[in-house]
Amino acid sequence: MFEGLTERLGDVFDKLKKRGALKEADVSEALREVRVALLEADVALPVVKDFIAKVKVAAVGEDVVRSITPGQMVVKIVHDELVEMLGAEPEPLRVHGNPPNVVMMVGLQGSGKTTSTAKIAARLTRVDKKKVLMASLDIYRPAAQQQLEQLGDQNGLATLPIVFGEQPVAIAKRALKVGRTEAYDVVILDTAGRLHIDEVLMKEVADVRDAVDPGETLLVTDAMTGQDSVNVAKEFADKVGISGIVLTRVDGDARGGAALSMKAVTDKPIKFLGVGEKIDELDVFDARRVAGTILGQGDVVGLVERVSQVVEQEDAEKAAKKMLKGLFTLEDMGQQLGQLRQMGDIKGLMSMIPGIGKAKKELEAANIDDKKIAQQQAVIQSMTPKERRNARLINGSRRKRIAAGSGTSVQEVNRLLKQFTTMSKMMKKMGKMGKSGRMPPGMPQMPPGMGGGTPPFK
Repeated sequence: MFEGLTERLGDVFDKLKKRGALKEADVSEALREVRVALLEADVALPVVKDFIAKVKVAAVGEDVVRSITPGQMVVKIVHDELVEMLGAEPEPLRVHGNPPNVVMMVGLQGSGKTTSTAKIAARLTRVDKKKVLMASLDIYRPAAQQQLEQLGDQNGLATLPIVFGEQPVAIAKRALKVGRTEAYDVVILDTAGRLHIDEVLMKEVADVRDAVDPGETLLVTDAMTGQDSVNVAKEFADKVGISGIVLTRVDGDARGGAALSMKAVTDKPIKFLGVGEKIDELDVFDARRVAGTILGQGDVVGLVERVSQVVEQEDAEKAAKKMLKGLFTLEDMGQQLGQLRQMGDIKGLMSMIPGIGKAKKELEAANIDDKKIAQQQAVIQSMTPKERRNARLINGSRRKRIAAGSGTSVQEVNRLLKQFTTMSKMMKKMGKMGKSGRMPPGMPQMPPGMGGGTPPFK
């Protein structure tokens, strides 16, 4: 998300930083380019106008002119205004009142409501330790209720038993009754969607709202539909009333205009971002982290959170100590590849690293790919335990056997072994430098659990 915008803004601000003192004309020229970049990112025109006006007032002030690094000051001003536009403080889900707390999910058909319902239920269960009940009110779309039931079964989440022929308001009331009698903390209602906004849809959603009085009404909308999603959000906010927004498929939206427009247009906060298809690929929206990502500053907090979900701190420390002693094996490398796959899309992870945008061409040439990681993991899994612990055993005939077993080529096996050798040397070098109290210049600080290794490049 935001790839195009990040690249454009990076070029604009690089020019500013290279200059010493800034004149008003310099700032105006830069802001013209920022304006075009935002419009090309599909940000709503009124939002862009308001944003540029606020930035310009602050950016031509005396504090910037007198600053030792005026270019950096302009970047900070843009960052602060982005945070303000997106919603300065995160607004957590209101599910801590007298139980059961009701969360109603609304939106158009195909926006990802049912999947988002299960993701939020999983997060509340695993992170917030809440007892959650899900209920599908979608009696129109074929197998919609069964879809939610299946998601519940697959992920150990409770769903309201289906009663065929029961109407949406009756289902909602029954869910609330079960929530009370069986001591559920949260009841999430997955309402029906339509292919487009119509009065029947709005009336049904309003009837459910009036029957259960939800503490949260979350609009689920697809980021990839751009300004259409902003228009949908405005309609629901005006006609039904919403308390927050869940933006789905942000991993497929390179422009990001919907996210930047949503808060300003609806005056309602974005609460969650759907960043992938897996049940745990749901991020709490944080304006500061998003603004940092847009300006190429990465999202270290988000990266550490992803790592900590997969790797226990104690295991990470043991692995780090072992590797710094020069004991890095193919077994360790295989574990790292598995952890990377668990953390989600590798390109999404790389985008969280500060300054990674500057290495865009190098990354493209490196061909970082989730399939490549899976392939390399298969190569390691096709080795015997002895080979994984001692790579020197892997001669020509063994390489052929490993390639055949993993469905790859001998060249792929050689490439992985070469990468392993490079990583092993780096580990030993880091270990020696650590003992002497100095690290090699430019050595990257990798997140816990990544073992200091680089991602698998082709």
